[in-house]
Amino acid sequence: MSKARLDRINSGTVPEVTETQDVAPAASPTAGPGVGVGPRELVVLISSVMAIMALGIDLMLPAEDDIERAFGLPEGENQASQVITFYFFGLAFAQLVFGPLADRFGRKRVLYLGVGLYCIGAVASALAPTFETLLAARVFWGVGAAAARVVATSIVRDRFEGDQMARVMSQVMAVFILVPVIAPTLGAAIIAIAPWRTLFWFSAACSLVIAVWSLRLRETLNPANVRPFSFGQAMRSYREALSFRVTLGYMIATVFIQAVFTMYLSTSKHIIDDIFGRDGQFPIIFGIVAAGFGVSAVINSRLVEKHGIDAMVGFAMRAEVILSLLLVTISIAGGGVPNFWLFMPVLALMLSLFMLLMPNLGTAAMLPVGHIAGSASAVTAAIRTGLGAMIATVLNRFITDSVTPFAFFACGLVIAMAITVTITKRGAAPLEPVPAVA
Repeated sequence: MSKARLDRINSGTVPEVTETQDVAPAASPTAGPGVGVGPRELVVLISSVMAIMALGIDLMLPAEDDIERAFGLPEGENQASQVITFYFFGLAFAQLVFGPLADRFGRKRVLYLGVGLYCIGAVASALAPTFETLLAARVFWGVGAAAARVVATSIVRDRFEGDQMARVMSQVMAVFILVPVIAPTLGAAIIAIAPWRTLFWFSAACSLVIAVWSLRLRETLNPANVRPFSFGQAMRSYREALSFRVTLGYMIATVFIQAVFTMYLSTSKHIIDDIFGRDGQFPIIFGIVAAGFGVSAVINSRLVEKHGIDAMVGFAMRAEVILSLLLVTISIAGGGVPNFWLFMPVLALMLSLFMLLMPNLGTAAMLPVGHIAGSASAVTAAIRTGLGAMIATVLNRFITDSVTPFAFFACGLVIAMAITVTITKRGAAPLEPVPAVA
C-alpha cells in the first residue's frame, strides 16, 4: 500500500481495503451475485425507490388549503405545513433502526418492511378524522419512507465508490427529481376531480408497484459485511461512522442545506400563493424550480468524475454564498415582497445548486464507511433530516407576510454550511477522483 493512501486512511478520508474486504466493482454494476438488473434499470429502480419517499411530500403540497378547511385550521398561520415537517420527523429517526436492520438482514427485506409501513401510514392518513391524527399518521408514513432512503443509498454504496458513486447518485437524483417536477401538478389535477384524501390512496398504490418491481433486484449486501443486530452493535456502528472527521463534518454541512430545503418545501405554497399573490400558479412554478434540481444533478453526474468532488463542492459553495446574499439584498430592497421575477429566479438557482452539494458531500461522508454502509447512511441521514426538519419547523413560524425572514434564514444557513465544509477540509487529504476497483 502506498504511503499517500495510508496517510489518507489514517486521516479518515478513505477506508483501508484489504484482500478480504469487499469493494463493489464500480465499473460494472451488474457484475457478481448482487444485482439482477441491468445498469440503466438499476438507476431507474433505485430512483423510483427514493421517489416514493418524495411522493409523500410533493404530492401533498397542493392540498394544504384543503387540509386547512377540512380541519378548521386558522388561515395565515401556515399550520398545514406541519403535514410536511412531521413526515420528515418520521423519515429522519426511523433510519437509525433501518440502517442496522439493513446491515443484518439485507437490503431487500428492509425495503419490503418499509414499503408495508409506508402503505399503512398512507392509508391511515387517508382515514384520519382529526388533524392531530393526520400528523401522527404522517410520522408513521415517514417511518416507512425511511427504509426506502436507507436501502437506496446502501445499494449504491454496495456497488460503487468514490466519484463513480457520486456520478451514480447524481443520475439517481436526476430521475428522482422528476417527482417534485410533476407531483404538485399531478396532485392539483387529482384534487380537481376527486377528494383531497385521494392523494394518500394514490401514494399507497405507488408503493405497492415499487414493491412488485423490486422483486427483480437481488440482494447486494456482501455476506462478509453482515453485522449482528442489537442496540449495542448499532450504537457502536453509529459511533464508528461519526468518528471519521470527513463523515461527521460533511454530515453537519448537509444539515444546513437540508434545513433550507425543508424550509422551502414546507413554505413554498404559502410564499407563492399568499405572499406573492400567485394563487393557482403554484404547481407550475414549483415544477419549474424543481426542474432546476434535475438539470444540476445531470451536470454534476457529467462533471464530477472529470473534475473531482473537491472542485464541484468548492464551486457550488462559493456560488451559494453569493446567491444567498443577493437573495437577502433583493428581499430588503423590495420591502419584504420584492419583484417576483427578481426573487424567484435567484432562489431557484440557489436551490438547484444544492444538487452540486448534496450528492458530493454525501459521497465524501460515506467514503470511509463502506463496511457499515447501512448504519452510516442511517445515522448521517437521520441527523441531517431530523435536525433540518427541526430547524425548518422553528423558522417557518416567522415566514408570514414577507420573504425577508426566509432570505435571511437561508443566507445564514448557507454561510454556516460553507464554514463547516472549509473547517472539515482543513487538514484532510484532498478528495481527488477515486479510481474504480476491479
